[in-house]
Amino acid sequence: MLSLTVNGRSHSLPVSADAPLLTVLRNDLGLNGPKFGCGLGECGACTVLVDGTAARACVIPVGGVAGRSITTLEGLGTRDQQHPVQQAFIDEQATQCGYCLNGMIMMAAALLAREPNPSEARIRSELSGNLCRCGTHVEIVRAVQRAAQLLALAGQR
Repeated sequence: MLSLTVNGRSHSLPVSADAPLLTVLRNDLGLNGPKFGCGLGECGACTVLVDGTAARACVIPVGGVAGRSITTLEGLGTRDQQHPVQQAFIDEQATQCGYCLNGMIMMAAALLAREPNPSEARIRSELSGNLCRCGTHVEIVRAVQRAAQLLALAGQR
């Protein structure tokens, strides 16, 4: 049995410590926020937060995060009360197909948690490792900028 804390809830799971975190999140816990993209940690679709730091769930053995706090897209906010980053992506209509969305939001949340007012260049640099084939990059950057404003208004800096 492996103990995990995901989205603030403790889980004891009969999984191998070598299993990819992404597989456990999706198959064992039924969380669909993190996506399987490349399986190599290159595209960012599987991004989660581990103790507040963005990490690629497809290449992390689940045993390596036992005892640490894991946050998925589902743990950022709720349908009724979105996290400011989620709300900003909605407000700016920063999606098309949505496949990269999980990674973009999680990377943005991690960036804004440690750097509350990043420049456009910093946002672009931070998100450069997340692949988006739809071409919504302009809207995504605007969404991160709006999220910074929303967080400041909410006093969450």
